[in-house]
Amino acid sequence: MTCSVARRIEWGTVSSTTTASAIDPIAEAAPLSLCAREPHVPADRLVAEMVPPPRFDSVRFATYIPDPNQPSQTEAVGVLETFAAGLGGAHAVGAPKRRLFGRGKAPKTPAGPRGVYLDGGYGVGKTHLLASLWHATPAEPSLKAFGTFVELTNLVGALGFQQTVQTLSGHRLLCIDEFELDDPGDTVLVSTLLGKLVDAGVALAATSNTLPGKLGEGRFAAADFLREIQGLSARFRPLRIDGEDYRHRGLPEAPAPFSDEQVTKAAYATAGASLDDFPHLLDHLARVHPSRYGALTDGIEAVCLTDVQPVPDQSTALRLVVLADRLYDREVPVLASGMPFDRLFSEEMLNGGYRKKYFRAISRLTALARDAKGLVEDREAR
Repeated sequence: MTCSVARRIEWGTVSSTTTASAIDPIAEAAPLSLCAREPHVPADRLVAEMVPPPRFDSVRFATYIPDPNQPSQTEAVGVLETFAAGLGGAHAVGAPKRRLFGRGKAPKTPAGPRGVYLDGGYGVGKTHLLASLWHATPAEPSLKAFGTFVELTNLVGALGFQQTVQTLSGHRLLCIDEFELDDPGDTVLVSTLLGKLVDAGVALAATSNTLPGKLGEGRFAAADFLREIQGLSARFRPLRIDGEDYRHRGLPEAPAPFSDEQVTKAAYATAGASLDDFPHLLDHLARVHPSRYGALTDGIEAVCLTDVQPVPDQSTALRLVVLADRLYDREVPVLASGMPFDRLFSEEMLNGGYRKKYFRAISRLTALARDAKGLVEDREAR
């Protein structure tokens, strides 16, 4: 099965002929292909990458712009700044650095809330605030960890439960974005892990996704989260953040899809761009574990997709959500032809238990599509 518009690319090497009519003659190298990549990610990389993703490298509490119509956003910033300031102590800056897989134990901490749960709908800036908390916590980067729920479960799978406890137990803070409440087995596993870490003195911060069927009114549900983490609920302070999706606040509508020819020409004219046929990319994602989707995009400066179509089933849709998250984290623009991104998921999917994941993916892909407009417009203006 071919993996891009007119040719299969193996890490930039042409392996078959191409239809040249759509190719820009100024390009000297063929684009990359995500379909041609099957990355393998060692466990030590999974640990080393537990930091805020590139999109959130420079975010701070000061760069968060609260909606003036939503006072809870301003209040959340103040609470989190105070929480971060209280996480100094024995493992703050200047403390001895633990080995990655060392057996040292963090000092016990007093009982009481040692965690915050950011409760709000998609697009209100929860990840921005979570990353800001990580940056503001007065500890060396090696003593703080940041990752999604999926990345944390992947770490347990790679290292084993006990080794993961040992690896993270000397940290001052563990931030978990998008805590998954729709898989009971994984939820119990991570809840047990967090219990061990809290006992070791690790502070926690989390956001979460809603349980299937708990649709609410565009918000995540603190009650669901606190119930599912079982005995840890007393350790978390729920912090409500109201508001609308900031990615669409005052911004223009998502750009209409471009033509296959425009996408293909832009891919050939953009250094580091990938070019893939969307249905084939969806097939390829089924053969790559979601923990490797970040590595799948290593070195990619722009993702170009032709023939975007509605996603055929829920398993495929959930894999696409993970890819959208990794592209958004890495600020990789997405240029596409075919259907607009707001038509990726069926009405049944958008009304089902995973609706918030799908709306988040639409929101993020729309933002990345805006970022990609210049790949075509700037080139055609020349």
